[in-house]
Amino acid sequence: MNQTIGRSDIQKIIVEGDAVVLVNRSKAFGESLKQAGLTKSQIRNVFGTVRQIDAAWDQSPDKSLRRVLLLKPRLAYQSARERKAEPLAEVLSTAIDFVVQGKDAEEQRRRFSFFVDFFEAILAYHTAAGGR
Repeated sequence: MNQTIGRSDIQKIIVEGDAVVLVNRSKAFGESLKQAGLTKSQIRNVFGTVRQIDAAWDQSPDKSLRRVLLLKPRLAYQSARERKAEPLAEVLSTAIDFVVQGKDAEEQRRRFSFFVDFFEAILAYHTAAGGR
């Protein structure tokens, strides 16, 4: 069961901050990633960087936004090395696009906060499903 998350749902999660869609979609997606054999360490590898960006954002918003954008090539590299990481890379890359499309720094920060919540939920549901 390879479950992914559609662009419109990602938009609802990142742009609108729809927590109901976030919970429902990340649960199915996290479970799907576990079934595909993606490991927790493969997810946490990127999630750790996201947490670092989150912690540094208020001191350096421009640098943080740049680091968010640079997650996309990192995700592409990871999915090229490990095909089972492709669905995660696609979903997160789309979410990153919505973050950087915010009209100003305040909107980008708000969207990034939703991105962090989304990514954290995916990791949590992956772990709850037995992901190692």
